[in-house]
Amino acid sequence: SLSHSVTLSLSLCVFAIHVYTSGNVEAVNGTDVWLKCSFSSSAPIRRSVLTISWSFRPLGPGQEETVFYYHEKPFPPSEGRFQKKVMWAGDVSSRDASIVVRNVKFSYNGTFSCQVKNPPDVHGNVGEVRLRVVTSASFSEIVILAVAIGGAVLLTIIILIAVVSIRRCRKLERMERDGIPRRHKEEPMLW
Repeated sequence: SLSHSVTLSLSLCVFAIHVYTSGNVEAVNGTDVWLKCSFSSSAPIRRSVLTISWSFRPLGPGQEETVFYYHEKPFPPSEGRFQKKVMWAGDVSSRDASIVVRNVKFSYNGTFSCQVKNPPDVHGNVGEVRLRVVTSASFSEIVILAVAIGGAVLLTIIILIAVVSIRRCRKLERMERDGIPRRHKEEPMLW
């Protein structure tokens, strides 16, 4: 009996699956959100036995419900609040079990759980993603967006100035080559 329990506890330590998620995620109402879930397994990945299941527990009152299931291929939910709202975004060969939830609503506030089993590696943690659906993007996201747009505009202006300068230099070189004298500074240069 003692040797059996030692063997059992040893096998539980050796075969332990580890699931990693993005933790807390914020999404704007009506947008799509990527729920990241990856895993590591001590056993080789075999599609024939690997299973991934996602479930959802609402923030307020309500029961836990299945969101997504994967076994050899993706099985989106056929009923419930997530019907036609969840897409597979993972790749089991890369140990990625991520999903995309489309057109999020305030009723999606809660905890999404990602569980992976890769027999004999079936014991381990369940990854959790706490989703917070908000009315508008947080200040930091707005700042990042503004910096990205500002950077793109600045880059466009720099490219435009460079193109105009190169054209002007080429025109001056062509004029000198053709023997046309440069204009005096008082005279405006026509492009």
